Amino acid sequence: MTSPAPADLCPSDPNATETLTAVPLPLESLPPLPPLNLAVVGHVEMVSFVEVAQLPPAGSITAAKAFHQCPAGGGAVVAAQLARLTGQKVHFFTALGRDAIGEQAASELTAIGLELHVAWREAPTRQAITFVDGDGERTITVIGERLAANGGDTLPWESLSHCDGVFVTAADAAALKQARRAKVLTATPRTRLGVLQEAGVRLDALIGSALDPAETYRDGDLNPPPTLVIRTEGPRGGQVSPGGRFLAPQRERPVADTYGAGDSFAAGVTAALAAQWPLAAAISLGCHCGAACLDGRGPYRGQLRLAESGEAWVLGLGAGSGNG
Repeated sequence: MTSPAPADLCPSDPNATETLTAVPLPLESLPPLPPLNLAVVGHVEMVSFVEVAQLPPAGSITAAKAFHQCPAGGGAVVAAQLARLTGQKVHFFTALGRDAIGEQAASELTAIGLELHVAWREAPTRQAITFVDGDGERTITVIGERLAANGGDTLPWESLSHCDGVFVTAADAAALKQARRAKVLTATPRTRLGVLQEAGVRLDALIGSALDPAETYRDGDLNPPPTLVIRTEGPRGGQVSPGGRFLAPQRERPVADTYGAGDSFAAGVTAALAAQWPLAAAISLGCHCGAACLDGRGPYRGQLRLAESGEAWVLGLGAGSGNG
C-alpha cells in the first residue's frame, strides 16, 4: 500500500477557519502513520467494569450481567491506543502505589505494549468502579487519590526531547515542562488548568469533552493559549477552534461501551498531529479511534489498530482481540 502524502488528504491550512463538516474522512483514505516516537504522561486506575441492564435505583439490589477488571484511566487508554496505531512501544510516565494492585497494573500495561516509567508511591493505587448500562453508557466512581508522575521523580525525562508527540492527563508543572520538549504536546483539561497555567507552556492542542463539566475550558483560561482547542460532543461530533465543527462517524450497530472513547479520540489526534498530518486528517483519525472503541467492552477490545502487515487499519474486534 502506497501511503499518500498527508497534504494530499486535506490540503487546507490546519489553522484555517472553514467548516470541517466533511470530516471524518473515510478510514480507508487515511494512510498508516509514519514511524513515530510517542509518549504519555498520565494516570492509571484499576477499574472494575460492572455491566447492568440499567443503573440500580437507591436501595435496590441488581444482578450484574458481566464483570471484568483491568488497568485503565485516561493515561493508560491513550498510551494503549497510540501503541496500537503505530505498532510500536509507547513510553508511559506514570505513578502507582507500591501495592499488589499497582504491581498488577504495571504487569498488564507492559503486556499490551507500553514501556512503563513508574514513580512508585507509598499511597494506594487508585481504583474505580464503572457501571455500564444497557445503552453502553458508563458511570464511574473513583476510589482514592489520582497518582501522577512529577518532574522531580527520577525518571528518564530526557527521553521526551526525542519524542514526536506527548499527551498528558496528569502531571505537575515540572513534568509538563519536561513534556514540552517533544515536537508536539497535547493534553486534556483534566490535567487541571491551574497546573497547565503554572507550567506556562504552549499546548499544540487541548482536547476535552464539551459534555463533561470537569473538562471545561474557556478562552483566556491559559496563557499562552493552546494552538488548537478541540471539544468533543459524543454522537454530535465536536468543534475545533480554530477550524470549525466536525461530525462523528455514522454507526450501524449499538454502542457496547462508551468508556475510553474520548481518550482513544485524543490518542488518534495526537498521533496524527505528531505525524504532521493536516487538521482534517488528524480529526478524522481521532473520530475513527473513538468510534472503534465504542464497539468493545472495556477500553481496549475495540481500539483501532495497525494491521500486522503495517499497510492497513483494523478494527479491534476484527483483530481477534480480547479485553486487552
